[in-house]
Amino acid sequence: MTGTDYIYYTDLLGTMLFAISGAMAANRRKIDIFGATFTGFVTAIGGGSLRDVFLNLRPIWVDDGNYLIAILIGVFLSAILNDQLDKFSRTLTLFDAMGIAFFTIVGVQKSLTYESSTIAAVILGMFSAVMGGVIRDTLMNENPLIFRKEIYATACLSGAILFVTLPFFGVNESINAFLSALLVFVVRILAVKYKFSLPIVGG
Repeated sequence: MTGTDYIYYTDLLGTMLFAISGAMAANRRKIDIFGATFTGFVTAIGGGSLRDVFLNLRPIWVDDGNYLIAILIGVFLSAILNDQLDKFSRTLTLFDAMGIAFFTIVGVQKSLTYESSTIAAVILGMFSAVMGGVIRDTLMNENPLIFRKEIYATACLSGAILFVTLPFFGVNESINAFLSALLVFVVRILAVKYKFSLPIVGG
């Protein structure tokens, strides 16, 4: 598998995970299947589309039907497994954490591929990861996770920074992607579990 293939399939997996996250949020609000599908869709494509606009690219899902298939699979899984998944109080957080982990790394990789500066690539990686969740929470009339006390965007930044740092130590790209995504996931899960947060200005 080439590096391009790796980015592509990782992006598809992240898209599916975010679709599950968005659809499950709608399911918890007892929204109908169309509403759940719509929420899953905008959650899945929101961050990546924003990244592509900043990179002056046509959003990839417009031309590649595999992304729409990945979204539909995610929505379908959330529908048929909703009762089982909803038994776990942290399920939505789990899928969201996996989604931001994958999207952060893909966002950085794609930004670097299109010759963004390192700092811009780190920021676009974060945008790729968090904006879908912002759209999802806004649609659900909730305060977006990025504005809550628990560490969220900072987890994405930590993984993105690790991803652009490890190549200087000769780390293989695939291993680098795995370790960087794992860092995002672990930081986010620990932040939720132990309620880690950044200082509040004026607090």
